[in-house]
Order: sequence, then C-alpha cells, then structure tokens
Amino acid sequence: MNQNRISEHPVLTVESRPEIRFFWNDKALAAREGEVISSALFANGIKIFGHHSKDGSAQGIYCANGQCAKCLVIANGKPVKACMTEVLPDMKVKSVEGLPELPGSDPVTLTDISVQETDVLIVGGGPAGLSAAIELGENNISVILVDDKSKLGGKLVLQTHKFFGSVADSYAGTRGIDIGKMLAEKVNSFPQVKVWTNSTALYVFSDKKVGIIRDGSYQVVKPSIILNAAGAREKFLRFKGNHLTGIYGAGAFQTLVNRDLVKPTRKLFIVGGGNVGLIAGYHALQAGIEVIGLVEAMPVCGGYKVHADKLKRLGVPIYTSHTVISAQGDQAVSSVTIAEIDKDFKPVPGSEKTFSCDTLLIAVGLESVHEFAEEATEAGIRVYSAGDAKEIAEASSAMFNGKITGLLIARELGAPVPEIPRSWYEKAEILKSHPGKVSDYRMPEATEGIMPIIHCNQEIPCNPCSTVCPTGSIRIAGDPVLGLPYYHGNCIGCGKCVTICPGLAITLVDYRQDPENPLVTMPYEVSNIRIREGDAVAVNDIDGNPLGEFRIEKITDLKSANRTLLVKIKLPAALAKRAVSFRIQDESVSAPTPDTMLPDYLRDDEMVCLCERVTAGEIRKLISKGITDLNQVKAITRAGMGPCGSKTCDNLIKQLYRQEGIPWSEVESQTRRPLFVEVPLGDFAGVRGGDDE
Repeated sequence: MNQNRISEHPVLTVESRPEIRFFWNDKALAAREGEVISSALFANGIKIFGHHSKDGSAQGIYCANGQCAKCLVIANGKPVKACMTEVLPDMKVKSVEGLPELPGSDPVTLTDISVQETDVLIVGGGPAGLSAAIELGENNISVILVDDKSKLGGKLVLQTHKFFGSVADSYAGTRGIDIGKMLAEKVNSFPQVKVWTNSTALYVFSDKKVGIIRDGSYQVVKPSIILNAAGAREKFLRFKGNHLTGIYGAGAFQTLVNRDLVKPTRKLFIVGGGNVGLIAGYHALQAGIEVIGLVEAMPVCGGYKVHADKLKRLGVPIYTSHTVISAQGDQAVSSVTIAEIDKDFKPVPGSEKTFSCDTLLIAVGLESVHEFAEEATEAGIRVYSAGDAKEIAEASSAMFNGKITGLLIARELGAPVPEIPRSWYEKAEILKSHPGKVSDYRMPEATEGIMPIIHCNQEIPCNPCSTVCPTGSIRIAGDPVLGLPYYHGNCIGCGKCVTICPGLAITLVDYRQDPENPLVTMPYEVSNIRIREGDAVAVNDIDGNPLGEFRIEKITDLKSANRTLLVKIKLPAALAKRAVSFRIQDESVSAPTPDTMLPDYLRDDEMVCLCERVTAGEIRKLISKGITDLNQVKAITRAGMGPCGSKTCDNLIKQLYRQEGIPWSEVESQTRRPLFVEVPLGDFAGVRGGDDE
C-alpha cells in the first residue's frame, strides 16, 4: 500500500481509480487517472521538482492553484505548472533545474479567431460564481462561466467540514464538498449557461473583449457584463528559511489532502489562526496527519472560537501572541522555531521553541483577485464582483452575495426581477461579519431528563441547531442568525443538534438512567483514528483542559448523522455539562525539541520575491536610498518580474515600506504585466507542444 495516499477518510469516499504510467526524469511511476502532476509526484514521495538557477534552492509547490510558478516542470516537452496539468498515459515529465533551456518554439500562425458573444461572462466557478449563475440561468440570461479547474466548486471542493451561516440561505450544517456538488449540478441544468472548465481568463482588452485559454486553445468572448468571482490568493510571510520546500499555503494542503487524497506530510506545523488555518489543522487530523502546533500573532485567534476549541480539545496546542521566527532544513523543512512576541510584535528573547516537522503551512490571510474587475472597468465594460474577489469572507457569505449579485445583473439586463429586499443586504452583512464577542456559558440548571449542552458562546453567523430541532427547544437569542443559541424546552434526545453543529460544540447529557453518572453524547469526526467501545479516553472541556479518563460506553454511526459518529461516555454529574470531547493526539507529538535553534533576529535574508530570489535586505537598501517607485525597484532587483507576475512579492514589499515608515500613498505601484498568467505562445493558435508534434 502506498503510504503517501489516503486509503481511509472519515468524511470523503476513497474511490478506486485506474492507475496510469508516467515518467519522472525517465523513471516510470504510477499515477491515478485524472490527477495532476504535482499530486502524482507527491504520491510517489517526490516533493522537490527542481532547483532555482540563482541560488540552487529546491523548488516544489506553494499555492497549487496556478497563481505562482514554483511547481514548473517540463511535460512532454512543454513547460507547465505541475499543479494545473493532468497526468496523461506515458507522459514524460522532467525536472526544471533553474531556468531550463526550453524546447524550440512551434511555428505559430494566428488565423481568424471567432468572437463569442454572451450577456454575462463569469470568471470563477466557486461558491459566488455558481450562485450567481443559478440566478442568471433561472432568468434566462445567457452566460459563459469559466474556471481554470477541471471541476466546478472552487474551494468548496476542498471543504469537508459543515458550513456555518443560515440553513435557508447558505446550506448551514451541510459539508462544503456536498454544497459544491449541488450548486454545480444546478448550474449544469441550464442550457443557456455554458460552462468552460480547464479555462483561464487572460485579459480584458480595450475593445471590450476577453481572451481566454480553453483546453489549450485561444478563445475570445465579448460580454455585456463581467462578473469577477475569481476568489482570492494566499498571502506569503517573511521569515528565515521561507524559501525551503515543505512551506506552502492552506489551499495547496487542502487540495492534496481533500481533493486528491494524497498525504503530503507526516508532521505539520501551522502559521495563522484565522478560519483557514484552523480548518486546515482539523482537515489534517482527519487525514491522519500529526499537527504539531499552531501559532497566531494576535492575542486571540481571528477565526471562530469553535474552530480553535476543536483543535485544542483534540490535542493540538495553539500559541497565541507567537510567530514563526525561522524554518530549518537542508533543502526541505525539518524543523521550525517560534517565539513569543510583545505588544509591538517584537520577538521576546528567551521565549524561542523549536519543533520537529516536515511541513509548514502558511495561513496568514487572503488577497482578492481583483485584476479582472480593474481591467474591465478600464475597458469600459460593466463589471460586478462577488465572493472573495470582492471582499474576503466565509463561503456562506460568498454564496448569498453571489445570489444577490446574479439577481442584480439579471435585473440590469431587463429580466423581470423585483427589487432586492433591504433585509437581504442586512443578512449579507451578517453572513460576512467577523467573530463577535465571547459571552459566559448559559448552562441549563436542570439535573434530570435529557438536554443539549451548547458550548458555543461566541457571536458568529450560524443557526442550524435551532433550525433542525424538532421540538423547537433550541432558540437563538436576539438576531436569528448571529445571536447565541440556548436551550429552552423539551428535549427528546434525538441528537440532531449534535450531528449538525458545524463547530461540534453541542453535547447531550442524559440523567435518566443514572443521575449521579449521566451519559454524555459527543460528536466525533476523526473516525480513521480508531476508538472502540470500552476504550478509556482523556475527556476535555471546551478549552482543552483535561477532566480525566473515562470509558466509552457506546459508539453510534447513524446514516442520518452526516458522517458524524455519536460517542457516549458516562461521567460524574459534576463534570458532565463541561465535557465536550476527548484528546486523540498525545502530548508527546507536540513537544518541543530539546535543543532550541536560536535565530539571528537580523533577518535581511528573508526571501521576498521567490521567483527572482530577492531578499528583504535588498529591498530595504533601496528604501533607505529614497526609492519609492516599485517600477524602479523591479528594474534594479527584478522583484516582480518572475513568472507569478508579482502576485506573491507585491504584498511583502508593501509590508517593508510600512515597516520603514513610508506611507503607501507615497509609493508608486508597479505597472502590471499585460496578461494575468503566463501562457505558452502556441496556445494562442491552439498549437500543442510535445514529443510527437
């Protein structure tokens, strides 16, 4: 059995797919039919795809989303991004060592290119784009929806957890993977909505046309309106050793683990306590990966408290007011050093801790992909944005926002759409709201019968528990979506609230058989980490504090439980209402190494531009000389001239200017290159490179 592939998962169905042969540097390897090159290489234990020509540093993956170029390889004689290119039978894939000597260009003759007209061009088939397409399809508006993946759904394809938000408006309580399938099926049911997968929008031209590469051939579309639903890209971080392989974003990790069922790591460390980082940690546990720890620079995690609580009570330590100082390793990460930071975000000497790990997951925020909207506006095309391309928020917000935007576009195009109610906009604001205040627990005082104990005490947009309760015993205080849930009524012990809660923050306490030692029902979604009836487990409260070891009485796997097991444990009455879950990861997994690496805090060698290997020190020297034009910075250092087109380094350079006390208003932005992504010239004429052509 290949230990780099996930053979069992508590939520995902592990389907058997035919194997195909391909070659890596002339060595025959096996891939799964339909998977991309990078996933096939990772499944074969190959994480280094080449070495950079400037400094010889190893290259692997970072975004796995086509936004960077760290995974560049030669496939059948053609330079491609390994994360975006499907493996074909007997494909010959070769490593790129630095800047390769590319094969000779095929002769390109651009013939007449037909122009396809459509009412609406939607760029991006994620939650916002799909939701808008459904509304447009229902109003008989012609649509071309383009997405650069082979499967619609965007990040929904990667989300195994149950969604927050409103049941009525954003499928709260349903897993993201299931929502993605439902939306895609609905979109594909409209004949007037054309779906172009494996397609990349390149540029919006001044003649109000959009160039698109579709399956390797060039297409031109002339829309009346453009909807930019292209999502977001992940931000990078400066620290010593940030050039090593084994450092990549949460999206890349979730793509490997949840989409392609490849286990890319054995020991994972996470940087960033927003929802993205917290959820990725949970996904890692579900994939059988050890999560060594998580650092967050702020005093509290920015994500939902229930997500952080989930990790802590399963055994993952979270270090708030800490940051990563350095990553160590030869070519790949072998350890990471963190340190506490003070109120000015300066490391506290003597607080350093080093942990052994093979992967560092960066989840320090997202940046909207706004290029399409900017270029469309400049070209004079009516343009809308929705989802993360408009404002970074949760997918539940993106769906509802996409629905509203689709109706607004349909109305503008003359469809008989009534005025959007003001209440919809108010609900949209609620769904994208940041986590609210944390209140004290409202524990029921009763010690008889059976009742739910609700351990969710932070105001977040979520209401499935109140919606699913058949007796109406769970209510929402104040706002029907944003308010805190509480128990008031007649519980019948059905357990529906336990299984639907996205935060796994509801338990049932049953006093009926033994009031002194009630039976507590807890949700469990990491069933590939085995538990059995009779096992003694370390029970925790909501914050991960130990309550003692107790025996599992019963494990129930209901078909109606949406792949959530119900674990019943008898506890003393004094502990029953506090118990939430049990530790599954031993403390020894997260122990620091005996020898802490003491880093040099003069960190001028931090990498800013991964493509051109430009360091923070080089940028700081130019700032000290008074250079405030990023075009000049680019001309001197080549920062921003690499294949990714400054998608990674632009934000890091801005940070350096802020740190040096230069207001961004005084800095001239660099001129963006004409195309959003790099494209082989032959694609413009449908010319495919390869050994046999």
